[in-house]
Amino acid sequence: MERALTPKATRKTDGAYAYLDLLAREASAVEFEGPILQARAAGADSATLEELERAKVAALQVRAVLRRRAKREAELSALFDTASDLAGLRDLDAVLEAIVHRARQLLATDIAYMTLNDPERGDTYMRVTDGSISASFRRLRLPMGAGLGGLVAQSGTPYNTADYFADPRFRHTNTIDVAVHEEGLVAILGVPLRLGTQVIGVLFAANRSARPFAQEEVALLCSLAAHAAVAIDTARLLQETRAALTELSEANTLIRAHSESIERAADAHDRMTGLVLRGGLRGGGVEDVAAVVTEVLGGRLTVLDDEGRPLVGESGDLDTGVFDAAQSSRALGRTVKRGDAYVASVDVGAAPLCTLVLRTDDPVSDTDQRILERAAIVTALLLLFRRSVAEAEGRVRGELLDDLVSRPELRGLDDRARRLGVDLDAPHVLVVARHDGQRERAAFWASSQATLAHGLATARGDEVVLLLPGDRPGALARRVAAELSASLGRPATAGAAPASGPASGPVAAVASAYSEARRCAGALVALGRTGDGASAEELGFVGLLVGERREVSGFLSGAIGPVLDYDARRGTALVKTLNAYFGTGGSLSRTAEALHIHVNTVTQRLDRVGQLLGEDWQEPGRALEIQLALRLHRLRTHMPDT
Repeated sequence: MERALTPKATRKTDGAYAYLDLLAREASAVEFEGPILQARAAGADSATLEELERAKVAALQVRAVLRRRAKREAELSALFDTASDLAGLRDLDAVLEAIVHRARQLLATDIAYMTLNDPERGDTYMRVTDGSISASFRRLRLPMGAGLGGLVAQSGTPYNTADYFADPRFRHTNTIDVAVHEEGLVAILGVPLRLGTQVIGVLFAANRSARPFAQEEVALLCSLAAHAAVAIDTARLLQETRAALTELSEANTLIRAHSESIERAADAHDRMTGLVLRGGLRGGGVEDVAAVVTEVLGGRLTVLDDEGRPLVGESGDLDTGVFDAAQSSRALGRTVKRGDAYVASVDVGAAPLCTLVLRTDDPVSDTDQRILERAAIVTALLLLFRRSVAEAEGRVRGELLDDLVSRPELRGLDDRARRLGVDLDAPHVLVVARHDGQRERAAFWASSQATLAHGLATARGDEVVLLLPGDRPGALARRVAAELSASLGRPATAGAAPASGPASGPVAAVASAYSEARRCAGALVALGRTGDGASAEELGFVGLLVGERREVSGFLSGAIGPVLDYDARRGTALVKTLNAYFGTGGSLSRTAEALHIHVNTVTQRLDRVGQLLGEDWQEPGRALEIQLALRLHRLRTHMPDT
């Protein structure tokens, strides 16, 4: 049989149920005083009242926990809704406005705003606000570390204050304080906008009256800032993608616009290439080239030879302006426009070879001008083919020059030269031009040059050799280098030497001049003057090595011999390291950068050099001697026959 509850126990149980009922009804805090008041009115003893007081305190604590959890649930729901809303936005301005508006709603503040960092100016600037009433506040820029916002932007740490102007933690500036005062802000909370480890801005919530911000509010705004940073980056990437797509679309439009002219140019090029092959066989084809040009470009075409006489078309309406334009075209290597005429001219050895004059009422595009230039080059090639047929002895001339430079001991070389109209007793210059272009094109150019100048030419590997009338080796070498480079579209380097007058006779002079010119071309390459031309007399102290066979082995052995021997035995790179070290002005770091090695490795190599050459190797006198030896060693490496 159950034991009946005593009146005291019954009152305790009733009090507990009363507080549970209040919790269930989500009653206000004031209502939790009711059970105690009722018990006191009913005459309850002090123990009962004390028990009810403890129950009330526990119930209020439970109520506070429930309210915090309900609030947290509401905040998480709001954050989820915010993330969903931001994910649906694509415009960056709309994303920023949505972030700031939601921050103001979630924290129930008077104003919310956002600043973004400016890497170029090194500060953070106001980007968007919600609830602002001050124009100067909306234009505010905060130096890094200044004010609450500048400190957050600099440190990447959240900061908040219940009273900004009374808070000594922040570096106040007149500009910031005036703007904040005009806006009427008192309590401010700022959290960083982070992308990985990078702070891109600051998100703020602020009140116009004193208000402490709870830790939960700081955490809430930080969570919103995390979503915001991702949304900002996504919107920015989308904007950049759209801009890139727009640029690609514009580029595609241009490509489509030019495709027709490019195809036309390719077709014309193919047809003219075929004409070159056929013209080379039958010695003609100039008329066919003119027909292709007028078919593709329209208008009226006149083709002039090297003396300005018409090969195709009429020259009656050509004035001096056209011939001036032809000279400019040859100098520029491009089509030149004069009035309604487009002029493309080609020369060989500074002498005009052919000129094409196109007259048309319609504008000629850049691509079509390139077609005219190709036609001029094709015409020039066909004319050169015609000349080669008329001057079949060109091959004999090349064979003669080969024998002069490689087998001068052969008998009858003087007679063979006289039969070809070359007087070896007259002043001549031997030019050796190095190149890495098309060998056939270089040989063709050299043969044409020699034919026009009544000289000799031959091709030897990646070199062309010319024996030309003249007595100025340096000037002729520079002209050959410039014109061969233009013909090949790649740098050609020319060395020259006089090839007449020595006591040993003109035949031996050609062979000797060939060796000197070849060394001169190699010296130019070693000196970094690729594409230039010169004679030995124009190379300063290097000319002593080039023009005369001086013995330098002893000097090299005394200056850097131990280093050379060490590299040869060990396969090391001490010589290369010394070149880089002196080339960078003795800088260890720049030497390491030039050689793509660590500074410690440079130091170790230079220590080894000191062991081999002596500790005084960096003294001014020794250093100069070593640098000269390194230069001579490099020259010998690049120059054959030294």
